[in-house]
Amino acid sequence: MKICAFGIQIVLGKHNVKDPRLDQAHELVEADKKVYAQVDVAGEKEIVDADMILTTQEAFPDLLLKDLEFIETRLGRNPPDAEKAVLQKLQGHLESEGTVRSAKLSADELSAVAAHGFFTNKPIVVAKGEEPEALILRAFKESGYICFLTVGGKENRAWAIRNGLTAWEAAATIHTDLQKGFIRAEIISFDDFISTGGETQAKRAGKLRLETKTYVMQDYDLVNFRFSK
Repeated sequence: MKICAFGIQIVLGKHNVKDPRLDQAHELVEADKKVYAQVDVAGEKEIVDADMILTTQEAFPDLLLKDLEFIETRLGRNPPDAEKAVLQKLQGHLESEGTVRSAKLSADELSAVAAHGFFTNKPIVVAKGEEPEALILRAFKESGYICFLTVGGKENRAWAIRNGLTAWEAAATIHTDLQKGFIRAEIISFDDFISTGGETQAKRAGKLRLETKTYVMQDYDLVNFRFSK
């Protein structure tokens, strides 16, 4: 996941997503180390490739202005009627301090402007004075990402995925071989993991579920992927 820091002072580069739930898991399951999910914080030059934008209340209007300036330029080139109607709709929405993402365009409207990479069509998180660690965690959660856990042995690890991925899709996050040979996913929900006191206890309590490749991953599921080699 790549975060664009727009008009905000934050160290660029890799940042751990320090969710305390991984700390809880690490206390319950012995492993050599714990590995947080990570995000890559990049500068404004990489805004086009970013998955989301992190900004301040003061810099937020400048983001809107970037899209407004593009729309004004595009409208000046006499675009097709369908595109023009959507651009005018977005223009009014942006002038009211809304974002392209919050305009909730229909499928047809999205198709009419699909060629345009609006900056404010990305998730945007406005800083509220938090410490960088807390801000990164909030940005991660509000940008449509979740984690799943693998525990025991060499590491207890949180793996970042987009919310809505299936178990089959999530398996590739670890290794493509797991996806190719996918048999099933052994799942323990995080709440069951904590309430029973650990992975072994959860299994004894019958909280382990066998899920197929179509299972939609839930935030902080404990997972063991079974696959054929």
